[in-house]
Amino acid sequence: MIRVLIADDQAMVRQGFGALLAAQPDLLVVGDAANGADAVTAARRLDPDVVLMDVRMPVLDGLEATRRLIGSRPEGGERPKVLILTTFDLDDYVYEALRAGASGFLLKDAPAADLVQAVRVVAGGEALLAPSVTRRLIAEFAARPSRNRPRPTVLSALTPRETEVLRLIARGRSNGEIADDLVVAEQTVKTHVGRILAKLNLRDRAQAVVLAYETGLVAAGE
Repeated sequence: MIRVLIADDQAMVRQGFGALLAAQPDLLVVGDAANGADAVTAARRLDPDVVLMDVRMPVLDGLEATRRLIGSRPEGGERPKVLILTTFDLDDYVYEALRAGASGFLLKDAPAADLVQAVRVVAGGEALLAPSVTRRLIAEFAARPSRNRPRPTVLSALTPRETEVLRLIARGRSNGEIADDLVVAEQTVKTHVGRILAKLNLRDRAQAVVLAYETGLVAAGE
């Protein structure tokens, strides 16, 4: 059973998402929060697997709430996965939410089935980036100064095959698609992904995508 916490300052959004997710046999809505501070408190108390996190909330915004959740480990539990809820017009700090440890984005107007699938995907350890959101993120990132980006040398710990897998991850390929591209077993890809994350000290695939663009391994528009 996947435990979900919903954080959004609009009561109707919380209720609507809650009813949708609660109707799924493998999902359990353990609580909700109307602001980022309450989301952090509730997450530490309820130990959800996934937090649906709105970006703009009073008291504490979704970015800082994500940082606090990912930066702390509840006693006897693991850090929850954070799925950012956003509109098409991205806030400037949504990109920073990925760097803070969010596992992906979901558009608020996405179909109901996409929301349900997104929770399952993120809970399973995969990154989820809506294509339209990803394109906007990359466009914003490409226009920023490069002085604070990690140097390409951070990738030197990777083997050529791991570098190739990272490049495909950054292009949005799933493990199955990467396996098809490289003509290897999907389990082999999972092993490569695990080694990439460990060598680069990354939490998940979402952070791997960020690093691939920051280091120039993959360029915007590729």
